[in-house]
Amino acid sequence: MSANHVHQLPGLSYEPLTPTSFLARSAAVFGPRLAVVDGELSLTYAELWERARRLAGALAAAGVRPGDRVAVLAANGHLLLEATFGVPAAGAVLVPMNIRLSAGELAYILGHAEVSVLLHDDDLAELAQEAARGSGAAPRLVPATGYEALVAAAEPLLVPVADELSPLSINYTSGTTGRPKGVVYHHRGAYLQALAMALHTRLEAASSYLWTLPMFHCHGWCFPWAVTLAGARHVCLPRVEPGEAWRLIRAHRVTHLCGAPTVLTSLLAHRDAPTAALDPRLLACVGGAPPSPALLGRALQAGIDVIHLYGLTETYGPAVICQPQPEWRGLDVEESAALTARQGVGNVIAQRIRVVAEDGGDVPADAATVGEIAVRGNDVMVGYHRDPAATEKAAPDGWFRTGDLGVVHPDGYVQVVDRAKDVIISGGENIASVEVENALVSHPAVEEAAVVARPHPHWGEEPVAYVSLAAGSAATETELIEHVRARLAHFKAPKAVFFGELPKTSTGKIQKNVLRERAASPGHPG
Repeated sequence: MSANHVHQLPGLSYEPLTPTSFLARSAAVFGPRLAVVDGELSLTYAELWERARRLAGALAAAGVRPGDRVAVLAANGHLLLEATFGVPAAGAVLVPMNIRLSAGELAYILGHAEVSVLLHDDDLAELAQEAARGSGAAPRLVPATGYEALVAAAEPLLVPVADELSPLSINYTSGTTGRPKGVVYHHRGAYLQALAMALHTRLEAASSYLWTLPMFHCHGWCFPWAVTLAGARHVCLPRVEPGEAWRLIRAHRVTHLCGAPTVLTSLLAHRDAPTAALDPRLLACVGGAPPSPALLGRALQAGIDVIHLYGLTETYGPAVICQPQPEWRGLDVEESAALTARQGVGNVIAQRIRVVAEDGGDVPADAATVGEIAVRGNDVMVGYHRDPAATEKAAPDGWFRTGDLGVVHPDGYVQVVDRAKDVIISGGENIASVEVENALVSHPAVEEAAVVARPHPHWGEEPVAYVSLAAGSAATETELIEHVRARLAHFKAPKAVFFGELPKTSTGKIQKNVLRERAASPGHPG
């Protein structure tokens, strides 16, 4: 029968997608099951859904209207998890904030997003207040203690989503320009990405997920929704302390965790790490940098399975997965590690991942020809908040350029070979070298500065600075590091400063490739 002859009933075959619906379903299907463990607090799925809707009601009573922005400054815990569902339930747009940023950086985000309410942990009150004062947005501050009273007194609310492509959240990233950019997620993308994560990691109701990955980072790679849709257990960990992590893993029979390779390295180096597979078996999803063969070998000896993921804030987290093949199971550790260290292929909701040449065409799948990785589809951002120029530049032909250079292997798996825009990835956190350079040059004694990555055995990379001083001026390494730390998040400050003339091209451009080679040299001082 032709579709033209089918009588269509409005609303019969279409419902806007939103990840908030996952919690509504799990509350109905898994209501009495334990949903959240956060220290002494435990919540069932029915209780989590009730609290999320009461938060929505409290926000509405406070004057928050659909489309308004509500920010959260909190470590992994029930506050941030409830806001992930409760803010969209009010029709508002969630702005998760990195608790490691400085007050000045947070103030910029609050002002740029025009945040009306800021929920925050009690121990971050001073940081929240300072950021609010400098933002120009005058957000209402709600500490965790006040939050409890607010939620308890509110009436439950759920604002229906009329347009699945409407903004769900704004996730700020330093990216590669030094100024934070607001990456806009829509409801449809988060819904589909959560389904992809649940499928690829085999989450189910019996699963238990340990929050070693910050929920504020790309919305925890969409795992707040993925874990919830499966009816699995959220086990909160405010900060990664390996001893406490292993205690929780054993106490709550944890099956899944995510993080940068440094997280897995820290866990495996601890005295409580297992020497054989736990029951149930643990799956570690690793992203931010490829896991080294040595790390994969240690994980294998501990009975931990590893999946390598790749993505950006602009792609809702992992758009690419190093999809394990059944034939890999019989390989030795070295062969397996070489395959697993590649970034991989698009996840089940992504379009094919491309590596493109300068002319926009695809490079050959020869594992040698280098191009820029490009993506598009349901798990790519709407655009940058209040920055159409940056949005257009990032996707000149409808394909988002990631800024990473890569090759395509004959089997279609993509592998990153270099970072096109000098981003330093330290412990899974992006550090824009330009941002650090600008902070250094703001010191009166500094004439020029260049910041590059130096390999680090734990963090993967760390920033180091090369500085030339103005004539007649003086400054010490400690002085310059402290100068940067006073202006940026501490993890962005250079770990070493080297003084001298900077190598340049004939046109006067600083040769960062030379500095990177110098920093990576075993005989280099520092």
